[in-house]
Amino acid sequence: MRRALVIGGAGFLGLHLVERLIKDGWVVRVFDMLPSWTAAVEVEYIRGDLCKFEDLRPALNEIETVFHCASPSPASNNKALFYLVNVTGTENVIRCCRYAKVKKLVLTSSASVLYEGLDIVNASEDMPYAKRPLDYYTETKAIQEQLVLEANSDTLYTTAIRPHGIFGPRDPQLVPITVDTARKGKLKFTIGNGKNMVDFTYVENVVHGHLLAEEHLEQVDGGKGVASGEVYHITNDEPVAFWDFLGKIVVGLGYSAPKYHLPYNLVYYIACLLSTIVWMISPFYCLKPTFTPSRVALAGTAHYYNCSKAKAQLGYRPLVDLNDAIQKTIRSYPHLHADSFIKRN
Repeated sequence: MRRALVIGGAGFLGLHLVERLIKDGWVVRVFDMLPSWTAAVEVEYIRGDLCKFEDLRPALNEIETVFHCASPSPASNNKALFYLVNVTGTENVIRCCRYAKVKKLVLTSSASVLYEGLDIVNASEDMPYAKRPLDYYTETKAIQEQLVLEANSDTLYTTAIRPHGIFGPRDPQLVPITVDTARKGKLKFTIGNGKNMVDFTYVENVVHGHLLAEEHLEQVDGGKGVASGEVYHITNDEPVAFWDFLGKIVVGLGYSAPKYHLPYNLVYYIACLLSTIVWMISPFYCLKPTFTPSRVALAGTAHYYNCSKAKAQLGYRPLVDLNDAIQKTIRSYPHLHADSFIKRN
């Protein structure tokens, strides 16, 4: 029976990955910092610090494959935390895998490692890493990915998956934050002309990509597989206008879609100005602005990625198309529907 450790298994993607592994007959262990396990499935749950060898090392006993999904939220701007978890933590993961003689390591990276705030159109995996990343999440995910790929060897097979815009049931960020913004009447404007195409990826498809990559890390005879040392873009392979996607989500939950347009350059300039002001007063006041240049760029530029490599080498095809994924997601949030909010208030 195959045994896997899912690091960050109590998070959004991690939960879905754990459930799929169990469904496929794996014995699953979860390592996370959260104090409790909330999923319906029964697994061995180990709470610990990713950066501590003495915490992580015992969790790898008799483990064949490690799925490393742990990362701070991209919404955070805590540089020290990002470097601690994504860099120091990943170095410890690699060290522990080698010590415990784990055979396979699959990293959840991010397509954002290529993104500098400018349009990215149908980018392949050989595009260079961002030289000027917009935030610490992007900066540290690029370092993390390189650490994992460089660790690939004859005794530890490694690969990295780059999803983009993950969404789906139990999503704690994209859908709840978008709905909260709409509920407060702050989602009336699109940034730019509203035609910028982006990738959003249903969580089930991201999990599918992870399992295909793991399967292709090793050949039948035990040698290195095609995925060993490789990185793959995994998306829904259906680029969609950013504001059309958000509009479908909020309309499906009973709110109004954005109707008006604001010039991208103007909004970006204002965001930069506000960020400068926040930086200037930071010695006196601690502010956490939500209106930042990086978020404006994400909402107003094109950023979508080519999945041809994953298709050719892994046999990847999305299991759930974008329209079905949106409808499944909407149905999973009845408590966020406008009618439900009105009844509660």
